[in-house]
Amino acid sequence: MLLLIQYTLIFASVLLLVALGGCFSEHSGVINIGLEGIMVFGALGGALMMKYLPADAPAAVIILLSIGAAMLVGIIYSLLLAVAAINFKADQTLVGTAMNLLGVAAATVFVKAINTAENPNNVSSTIQYINAKKAFLVNIGGFEFNWFMALAVALLLLSWVLLYKTRFGLRLQACGEHPQAADSVGINVYKMRYAGVMLSGLLGGVGGLVYITAGVSEWKFENGVAGFGFLALAVMIFGQWKPFRIALAALLFGLFRALSNVYTGFDFLASLNLPSTVYNMLPYIISLIVLALTSQKSAAPKAEGIPYDKGSR
Repeated sequence: MLLLIQYTLIFASVLLLVALGGCFSEHSGVINIGLEGIMVFGALGGALMMKYLPADAPAAVIILLSIGAAMLVGIIYSLLLAVAAINFKADQTLVGTAMNLLGVAAATVFVKAINTAENPNNVSSTIQYINAKKAFLVNIGGFEFNWFMALAVALLLLSWVLLYKTRFGLRLQACGEHPQAADSVGINVYKMRYAGVMLSGLLGGVGGLVYITAGVSEWKFENGVAGFGFLALAVMIFGQWKPFRIALAALLFGLFRALSNVYTGFDFLASLNLPSTVYNMLPYIISLIVLALTSQKSAAPKAEGIPYDKGSR
Protein backbone atom coordinates (compact mmCIF):
# COMPACT_ATOMS: atom_id res chain seq x y z
CA MET A 1 0.00 0.00 0.00
CA LEU A 2 2.88 2.37 0.84
CA LEU A 3 4.36 1.75 -2.59
CA LEU A 4 1.01 2.46 -4.26
CA ILE A 5 0.75 5.80 -2.44
CA GLN A 6 4.33 6.63 -3.41
CA TYR A 7 3.79 5.97 -7.12
CA THR A 8 0.38 7.65 -7.09
CA LEU A 9 1.84 10.85 -5.67
CA ILE A 10 4.76 10.99 -8.10
CA PHE A 11 2.61 10.30 -11.18
CA ALA A 12 0.00 12.75 -9.91
CA SER A 13 2.78 15.33 -9.55
CA VAL A 14 3.68 14.88 -13.22
CA LEU A 15 0.08 15.21 -14.38
CA LEU A 16 -0.58 18.16 -12.07
CA LEU A 17 2.43 20.17 -13.27
CA VAL A 18 1.80 19.56 -16.97
CA ALA A 19 -1.98 20.12 -16.67
CA LEU A 20 -1.37 23.41 -14.84
CA GLY A 21 0.87 24.39 -17.73
CA GLY A 22 -1.90 23.66 -20.20
CA CYS A 23 -4.29 25.59 -17.95
CA PHE A 24 -2.21 28.78 -18.14
CA SER A 25 -1.86 28.51 -21.91
CA GLU A 26 -5.57 27.92 -22.50
CA HIS A 27 -6.61 30.67 -20.08
CA SER A 28 -4.61 33.01 -22.29
CA GLY A 29 -6.46 31.73 -25.37
CA VAL A 30 -3.87 29.35 -26.86
CA ILE A 31 -4.50 25.59 -27.01
CA ASN A 32 -1.27 23.78 -26.20
CA ILE A 33 -1.46 20.31 -27.72
CA GLY A 34 2.35 20.29 -27.76
CA LEU A 35 2.73 19.49 -24.05
CA GLU A 36 4.11 16.06 -24.92
CA GLY A 37 6.98 17.57 -26.89
CA ILE A 38 7.60 20.19 -24.20
CA MET A 39 7.82 17.43 -21.59
CA VAL A 40 10.43 15.58 -23.67
CA PHE A 41 12.59 18.67 -24.12
CA GLY A 42 12.24 19.70 -20.48
CA ALA A 43 13.27 16.18 -19.47
CA LEU A 44 16.24 16.43 -21.84
CA GLY A 45 17.42 19.70 -20.30
CA GLY A 46 17.14 18.37 -16.76
CA ALA A 47 18.74 15.00 -17.61
CA LEU A 48 21.74 16.63 -19.30
CA MET A 49 22.21 18.90 -16.30
CA MET A 50 22.18 15.90 -13.95
CA LYS A 51 24.54 14.00 -16.26
CA TYR A 52 27.22 16.71 -16.35
CA LEU A 53 27.03 18.04 -12.80
CA PRO A 54 29.96 16.93 -10.61
CA ALA A 55 29.22 13.74 -8.70
CA ASP A 56 30.05 15.47 -5.40
CA ALA A 57 27.78 18.48 -6.01
CA PRO A 58 25.53 19.34 -3.03
CA ALA A 59 21.99 17.95 -3.25
CA ALA A 60 20.44 21.44 -3.19
CA VAL A 61 22.59 22.48 -6.17
CA ILE A 62 21.61 19.39 -8.16
CA ILE A 63 17.92 19.96 -7.44
CA LEU A 64 17.89 23.67 -8.26
CA LEU A 65 20.04 23.46 -11.41
CA SER A 66 18.21 20.42 -12.81
CA ILE A 67 14.81 21.99 -12.28
CA GLY A 68 16.08 25.32 -13.64
CA ALA A 69 17.41 23.62 -16.79
CA ALA A 70 14.12 21.77 -17.35
CA MET A 71 12.18 25.02 -16.93
CA LEU A 72 14.44 26.98 -19.28
CA VAL A 73 14.45 24.37 -22.06
CA GLY A 74 10.67 23.92 -21.70
CA ILE A 75 10.14 27.68 -22.08
CA ILE A 76 12.41 27.87 -25.13
CA TYR A 77 10.65 24.97 -26.84
CA SER A 78 7.21 26.41 -26.07
CA LEU A 79 8.18 29.54 -28.01
CA LEU A 80 7.70 27.52 -31.20
CA LEU A 81 3.99 27.40 -30.41
CA ALA A 82 3.89 31.02 -29.29
CA VAL A 83 5.48 32.39 -32.45
CA ALA A 84 3.46 30.17 -34.80
CA ALA A 85 0.10 30.63 -33.06
CA ILE A 86 0.32 34.25 -31.93
CA ASN A 87 2.47 35.96 -34.56
CA PHE A 88 1.62 33.87 -37.61
CA LYS A 89 -1.88 32.82 -36.49
CA ALA A 90 -1.23 29.20 -37.46
CA ASP A 91 -3.61 26.40 -36.55
CA GLN A 92 -2.76 25.68 -32.91
CA THR A 93 -3.71 22.01 -33.02
CA LEU A 94 -1.46 21.33 -36.02
CA VAL A 95 1.45 23.24 -34.50
CA GLY A 96 1.10 21.35 -31.22
CA THR A 97 0.97 18.00 -33.02
CA ALA A 98 4.11 18.90 -34.99
CA MET A 99 5.86 19.87 -31.75
CA ASN A 100 5.07 16.48 -30.24
CA LEU A 101 6.52 14.64 -33.24
CA LEU A 102 9.54 16.92 -33.42
CA GLY A 103 10.19 16.72 -29.67
CA VAL A 104 10.85 12.98 -29.52
CA ALA A 105 12.72 12.87 -32.85
CA ALA A 106 14.96 15.87 -32.11
CA ALA A 107 15.72 14.74 -28.55
CA THR A 108 16.65 11.27 -29.81
CA VAL A 109 19.00 12.64 -32.48
CA PHE A 110 20.53 15.10 -30.01
CA VAL A 111 21.24 12.48 -27.34
CA LYS A 112 22.63 10.00 -29.86
CA ALA A 113 24.96 12.71 -31.18
CA ILE A 114 26.21 13.45 -27.65
CA ASN A 115 26.72 9.76 -26.83
CA THR A 116 28.50 9.11 -30.13
CA ALA A 117 30.81 12.09 -29.60
CA GLU A 118 31.79 10.72 -26.18
CA ASN A 119 32.05 7.11 -27.34
CA PRO A 120 31.85 6.20 -31.07
CA ASN A 121 30.52 2.74 -30.14
CA ASN A 122 27.62 4.18 -28.13
CA VAL A 123 24.73 5.07 -30.44
CA SER A 124 21.95 4.80 -27.85
CA SER A 125 19.49 7.56 -26.98
CA THR A 126 19.92 6.91 -23.24
CA ILE A 127 21.08 9.36 -20.58
CA GLN A 128 22.09 8.09 -17.15
CA TYR A 129 21.72 10.16 -13.98
CA ILE A 130 22.08 7.49 -11.27
CA ASN A 131 23.94 9.53 -8.66
CA ALA A 132 22.15 12.82 -9.30
CA LYS A 133 18.72 11.23 -8.90
CA LYS A 134 19.50 10.37 -5.28
CA ALA A 135 19.45 14.09 -4.43
CA PHE A 136 15.68 14.18 -5.05
CA LEU A 137 14.86 11.28 -2.72
CA VAL A 138 14.42 11.12 1.05
CA ASN A 139 13.52 7.84 2.78
CA ILE A 140 10.97 8.38 5.55
CA GLY A 141 10.07 5.18 7.38
CA GLY A 142 10.10 3.09 4.20
CA PHE A 143 8.30 5.77 2.19
CA GLU A 144 10.47 7.24 -0.57
CA PHE A 145 9.64 10.94 -0.49
CA ASN A 146 10.53 12.82 -3.66
CA TRP A 147 11.14 16.57 -3.51
CA PHE A 148 9.14 16.89 -6.72
CA MET A 149 6.02 16.07 -4.70
CA ALA A 150 6.59 19.15 -2.54
CA LEU A 151 7.40 21.21 -5.63
CA ALA A 152 4.10 20.17 -7.26
CA VAL A 153 2.12 21.28 -4.19
CA ALA A 154 4.01 24.59 -4.02
CA LEU A 155 3.42 25.30 -7.72
CA LEU A 156 -0.25 24.36 -7.34
CA LEU A 157 -0.73 26.98 -4.60
CA LEU A 158 1.33 29.52 -6.55
CA SER A 159 -0.73 28.91 -9.70
CA TRP A 160 -4.00 29.42 -7.82
CA VAL A 161 -2.76 32.70 -6.34
CA LEU A 162 -1.38 33.83 -9.70
CA LEU A 163 -4.59 33.07 -11.58
CA TYR A 164 -7.17 34.39 -9.12
CA LYS A 165 -5.45 36.83 -6.77
CA THR A 166 -3.20 38.90 -9.02
CA ARG A 167 -3.74 41.47 -11.74
CA PHE A 168 -1.68 39.33 -14.10
CA GLY A 169 -3.97 36.32 -13.65
CA LEU A 170 -7.16 38.28 -14.15
CA ARG A 171 -5.74 39.86 -17.30
CA LEU A 172 -4.62 36.48 -18.56
CA GLN A 173 -8.11 35.05 -18.14
CA ALA A 174 -9.64 38.11 -19.81
CA CYS A 175 -7.50 37.43 -22.88
CA GLY A 176 -8.84 33.88 -23.05
CA GLU A 177 -12.46 34.90 -22.60
CA HIS A 178 -12.89 38.26 -24.37
CA PRO A 179 -9.62 39.38 -25.98
CA GLN A 180 -11.23 42.31 -27.84
CA ALA A 181 -12.67 43.67 -24.59
CA ALA A 182 -9.32 43.18 -22.86
CA ASP A 183 -7.55 45.02 -25.64
CA SER A 184 -10.03 47.90 -25.44
CA VAL A 185 -8.98 48.61 -21.82
CA GLY A 186 -5.26 48.60 -22.62
CA ILE A 187 -4.27 44.97 -22.05
CA ASN A 188 -1.70 43.72 -24.58
CA VAL A 189 -3.29 40.45 -25.68
CA TYR A 190 -0.24 39.28 -27.59
CA LYS A 191 2.06 39.69 -24.58
CA MET A 192 -0.38 37.98 -22.24
CA ARG A 193 -0.71 35.03 -24.60
CA TYR A 194 3.06 34.79 -24.86
CA ALA A 195 3.20 34.74 -21.06
CA GLY A 196 0.58 31.99 -20.88
CA VAL A 197 2.38 29.78 -23.39
CA MET A 198 5.76 30.33 -21.73
CA LEU A 199 4.31 29.40 -18.33
CA SER A 200 2.99 26.21 -19.89
CA GLY A 201 6.51 25.54 -21.19
CA LEU A 202 7.99 26.13 -17.74
CA LEU A 203 5.57 23.78 -15.98
CA GLY A 204 5.57 21.21 -18.78
CA GLY A 205 9.36 21.10 -18.78
CA VAL A 206 9.46 20.36 -15.05
CA GLY A 207 6.72 17.75 -15.51
CA GLY A 208 8.89 15.99 -18.10
CA LEU A 209 11.83 15.88 -15.70
CA VAL A 210 9.63 14.47 -12.93
CA TYR A 211 8.32 11.80 -15.30
CA ILE A 212 11.69 10.41 -16.39
CA THR A 213 13.06 10.37 -12.83
CA ALA A 214 9.90 8.82 -11.31
CA GLY A 215 11.17 5.26 -11.14
CA VAL A 216 14.39 4.88 -13.10
CA SER A 217 17.96 6.20 -13.09
CA GLU A 218 18.28 6.53 -16.86
CA TRP A 219 15.98 7.37 -19.73
CA LYS A 220 15.84 6.30 -23.37
CA PHE A 221 14.57 9.41 -25.14
CA GLU A 222 13.21 7.65 -28.20
CA ASN A 223 10.51 6.29 -25.86
CA GLY A 224 9.13 9.80 -25.30
CA VAL A 225 6.84 10.21 -22.30
CA ALA A 226 4.22 7.56 -23.12
CA GLY A 227 1.35 9.92 -23.85
CA PHE A 228 1.50 11.72 -20.50
CA GLY A 229 1.15 15.08 -22.25
CA PHE A 230 -2.22 14.06 -23.66
CA LEU A 231 -3.22 12.49 -20.35
CA ALA A 232 -2.43 15.82 -18.68
CA LEU A 233 -4.77 17.54 -21.14
CA ALA A 234 -7.51 15.13 -20.08
CA VAL A 235 -6.76 15.96 -16.44
CA MET A 236 -6.99 19.67 -17.24
CA ILE A 237 -10.36 19.28 -18.97
CA PHE A 238 -11.71 17.00 -16.24
CA GLY A 239 -10.56 19.61 -13.72
CA GLN A 240 -12.46 22.30 -15.64
CA TRP A 241 -9.38 24.52 -15.97
CA LYS A 242 -9.36 25.16 -12.19
CA PRO A 243 -6.11 24.40 -10.28
CA PHE A 244 -7.56 22.55 -7.27
CA ARG A 245 -9.96 20.48 -9.37
CA ILE A 246 -7.02 19.66 -11.63
CA ALA A 247 -5.11 18.45 -8.54
CA LEU A 248 -7.93 16.06 -7.62
CA ALA A 249 -8.15 14.78 -11.18
CA ALA A 250 -4.37 14.29 -11.22
CA LEU A 251 -4.59 12.16 -8.07
CA LEU A 252 -7.30 10.00 -9.65
CA PHE A 253 -5.41 9.44 -12.89
CA GLY A 254 -2.14 9.03 -10.98
CA LEU A 255 -3.72 6.23 -8.96
CA PHE A 256 -4.73 4.30 -12.07
CA ARG A 257 -1.26 4.78 -13.57
CA ALA A 258 0.40 3.63 -10.33
CA LEU A 259 -1.56 0.38 -10.37
CA SER A 260 0.50 -0.85 -13.32
CA ASN A 261 3.64 -0.59 -11.16
CA VAL A 262 2.35 -2.30 -8.03
CA TYR A 263 -0.65 -4.49 -8.97
CA THR A 264 1.32 -7.68 -8.24
CA GLY A 265 1.43 -6.66 -4.57
CA PHE A 266 -2.36 -6.87 -4.25
CA ASP A 267 -3.77 -10.38 -4.05
CA PHE A 268 -7.11 -9.46 -5.60
CA LEU A 269 -5.53 -7.74 -8.62
CA ALA A 270 -2.85 -10.41 -9.03
CA SER A 271 -5.50 -13.15 -8.95
CA LEU A 272 -7.15 -11.65 -12.05
CA ASN A 273 -4.08 -12.71 -14.07
CA LEU A 274 -4.37 -9.69 -16.32
CA PRO A 275 -1.27 -8.68 -18.30
CA SER A 276 0.55 -5.56 -17.12
CA THR A 277 -0.38 -3.81 -20.38
CA VAL A 278 -4.02 -3.75 -19.23
CA TYR A 279 -3.05 -1.75 -16.16
CA ASN A 280 -0.87 0.52 -18.31
CA MET A 281 -3.92 1.21 -20.47
CA LEU A 282 -6.21 2.03 -17.53
CA PRO A 283 -5.55 5.79 -17.22
CA TYR A 284 -6.08 6.28 -20.95
CA ILE A 285 -9.28 4.24 -20.99
CA ILE A 286 -10.54 6.17 -17.95
CA SER A 287 -9.67 9.45 -19.66
CA LEU A 288 -11.80 8.53 -22.69
CA ILE A 289 -14.74 7.59 -20.47
CA VAL A 290 -14.43 10.71 -18.31
CA LEU A 291 -14.14 13.06 -21.29
CA ALA A 292 -17.12 11.42 -23.00
CA LEU A 293 -19.25 11.89 -19.88
CA THR A 294 -18.12 15.43 -19.01
CA SER A 295 -17.62 17.04 -22.42
CA GLN A 296 -21.12 18.54 -22.42
CA LYS A 297 -20.37 20.42 -19.19
CA SER A 298 -17.01 21.71 -20.35
CA ALA A 299 -16.27 25.28 -19.25
CA ALA A 300 -13.35 26.03 -21.56
CA PRO A 301 -12.21 29.64 -22.08
CA LYS A 302 -14.44 31.07 -24.80
CA ALA A 303 -11.64 32.40 -27.04
CA GLU A 304 -9.24 29.46 -26.77
CA GLY A 305 -7.85 28.32 -30.09
CA ILE A 306 -9.00 31.49 -31.88
CA PRO A 307 -6.09 33.60 -33.21
CA TYR A 308 -6.43 37.19 -32.06
CA ASP A 309 -6.54 39.87 -34.74
CA LYS A 310 -6.16 43.35 -33.33
CA GLY A 311 -7.93 44.82 -36.33
CA SER A 312 -11.14 42.80 -35.86
CA ARG A 313 -13.81 43.81 -33.33
